[in-house]
Amino acid sequence: MPRSDSRRRGGADRGSVTAEAAMAIPVLVAFTMALVWALAAAAAQIQCVDAARAGARAAARSEPGEAAVAAARAAAPARARVSVRRAGELWRVRVEAPVPGPGALGLRLGAEAAALAEDTVGVMP
Repeated sequence: MPRSDSRRRGGADRGSVTAEAAMAIPVLVAFTMALVWALAAAAAQIQCVDAARAGARAAARSEPGEAAVAAARAAAPARARVSVRRAGELWRVRVEAPVPGPGALGLRLGAEAAALAEDTVGVMP
């Protein structure tokens, strides 16, 4: 007789595992997608930093402005904007790139790097 009691109790819980799985799987998928998006955004930020540094080094070596922009664009993420300007003895390169995201979660990442212009090294004011 105890066997039939256990069958009756198990019958009431029969669909609960399916219902719990049906609720948990979409949450796990959304969490995984958020992690992948965050990793893509972090990678794009690192690319922006590297691109700004490459552009600043090229500008500091007194390469033409187009060469500095090209050096930055080569290391930058897709659709990045690159600006090069001189501020006193420093060359400043700014790289900004959009990172698409789900819905309104798109970001605009950016980085700026500065390098001392070679033509100012060793020059007494």
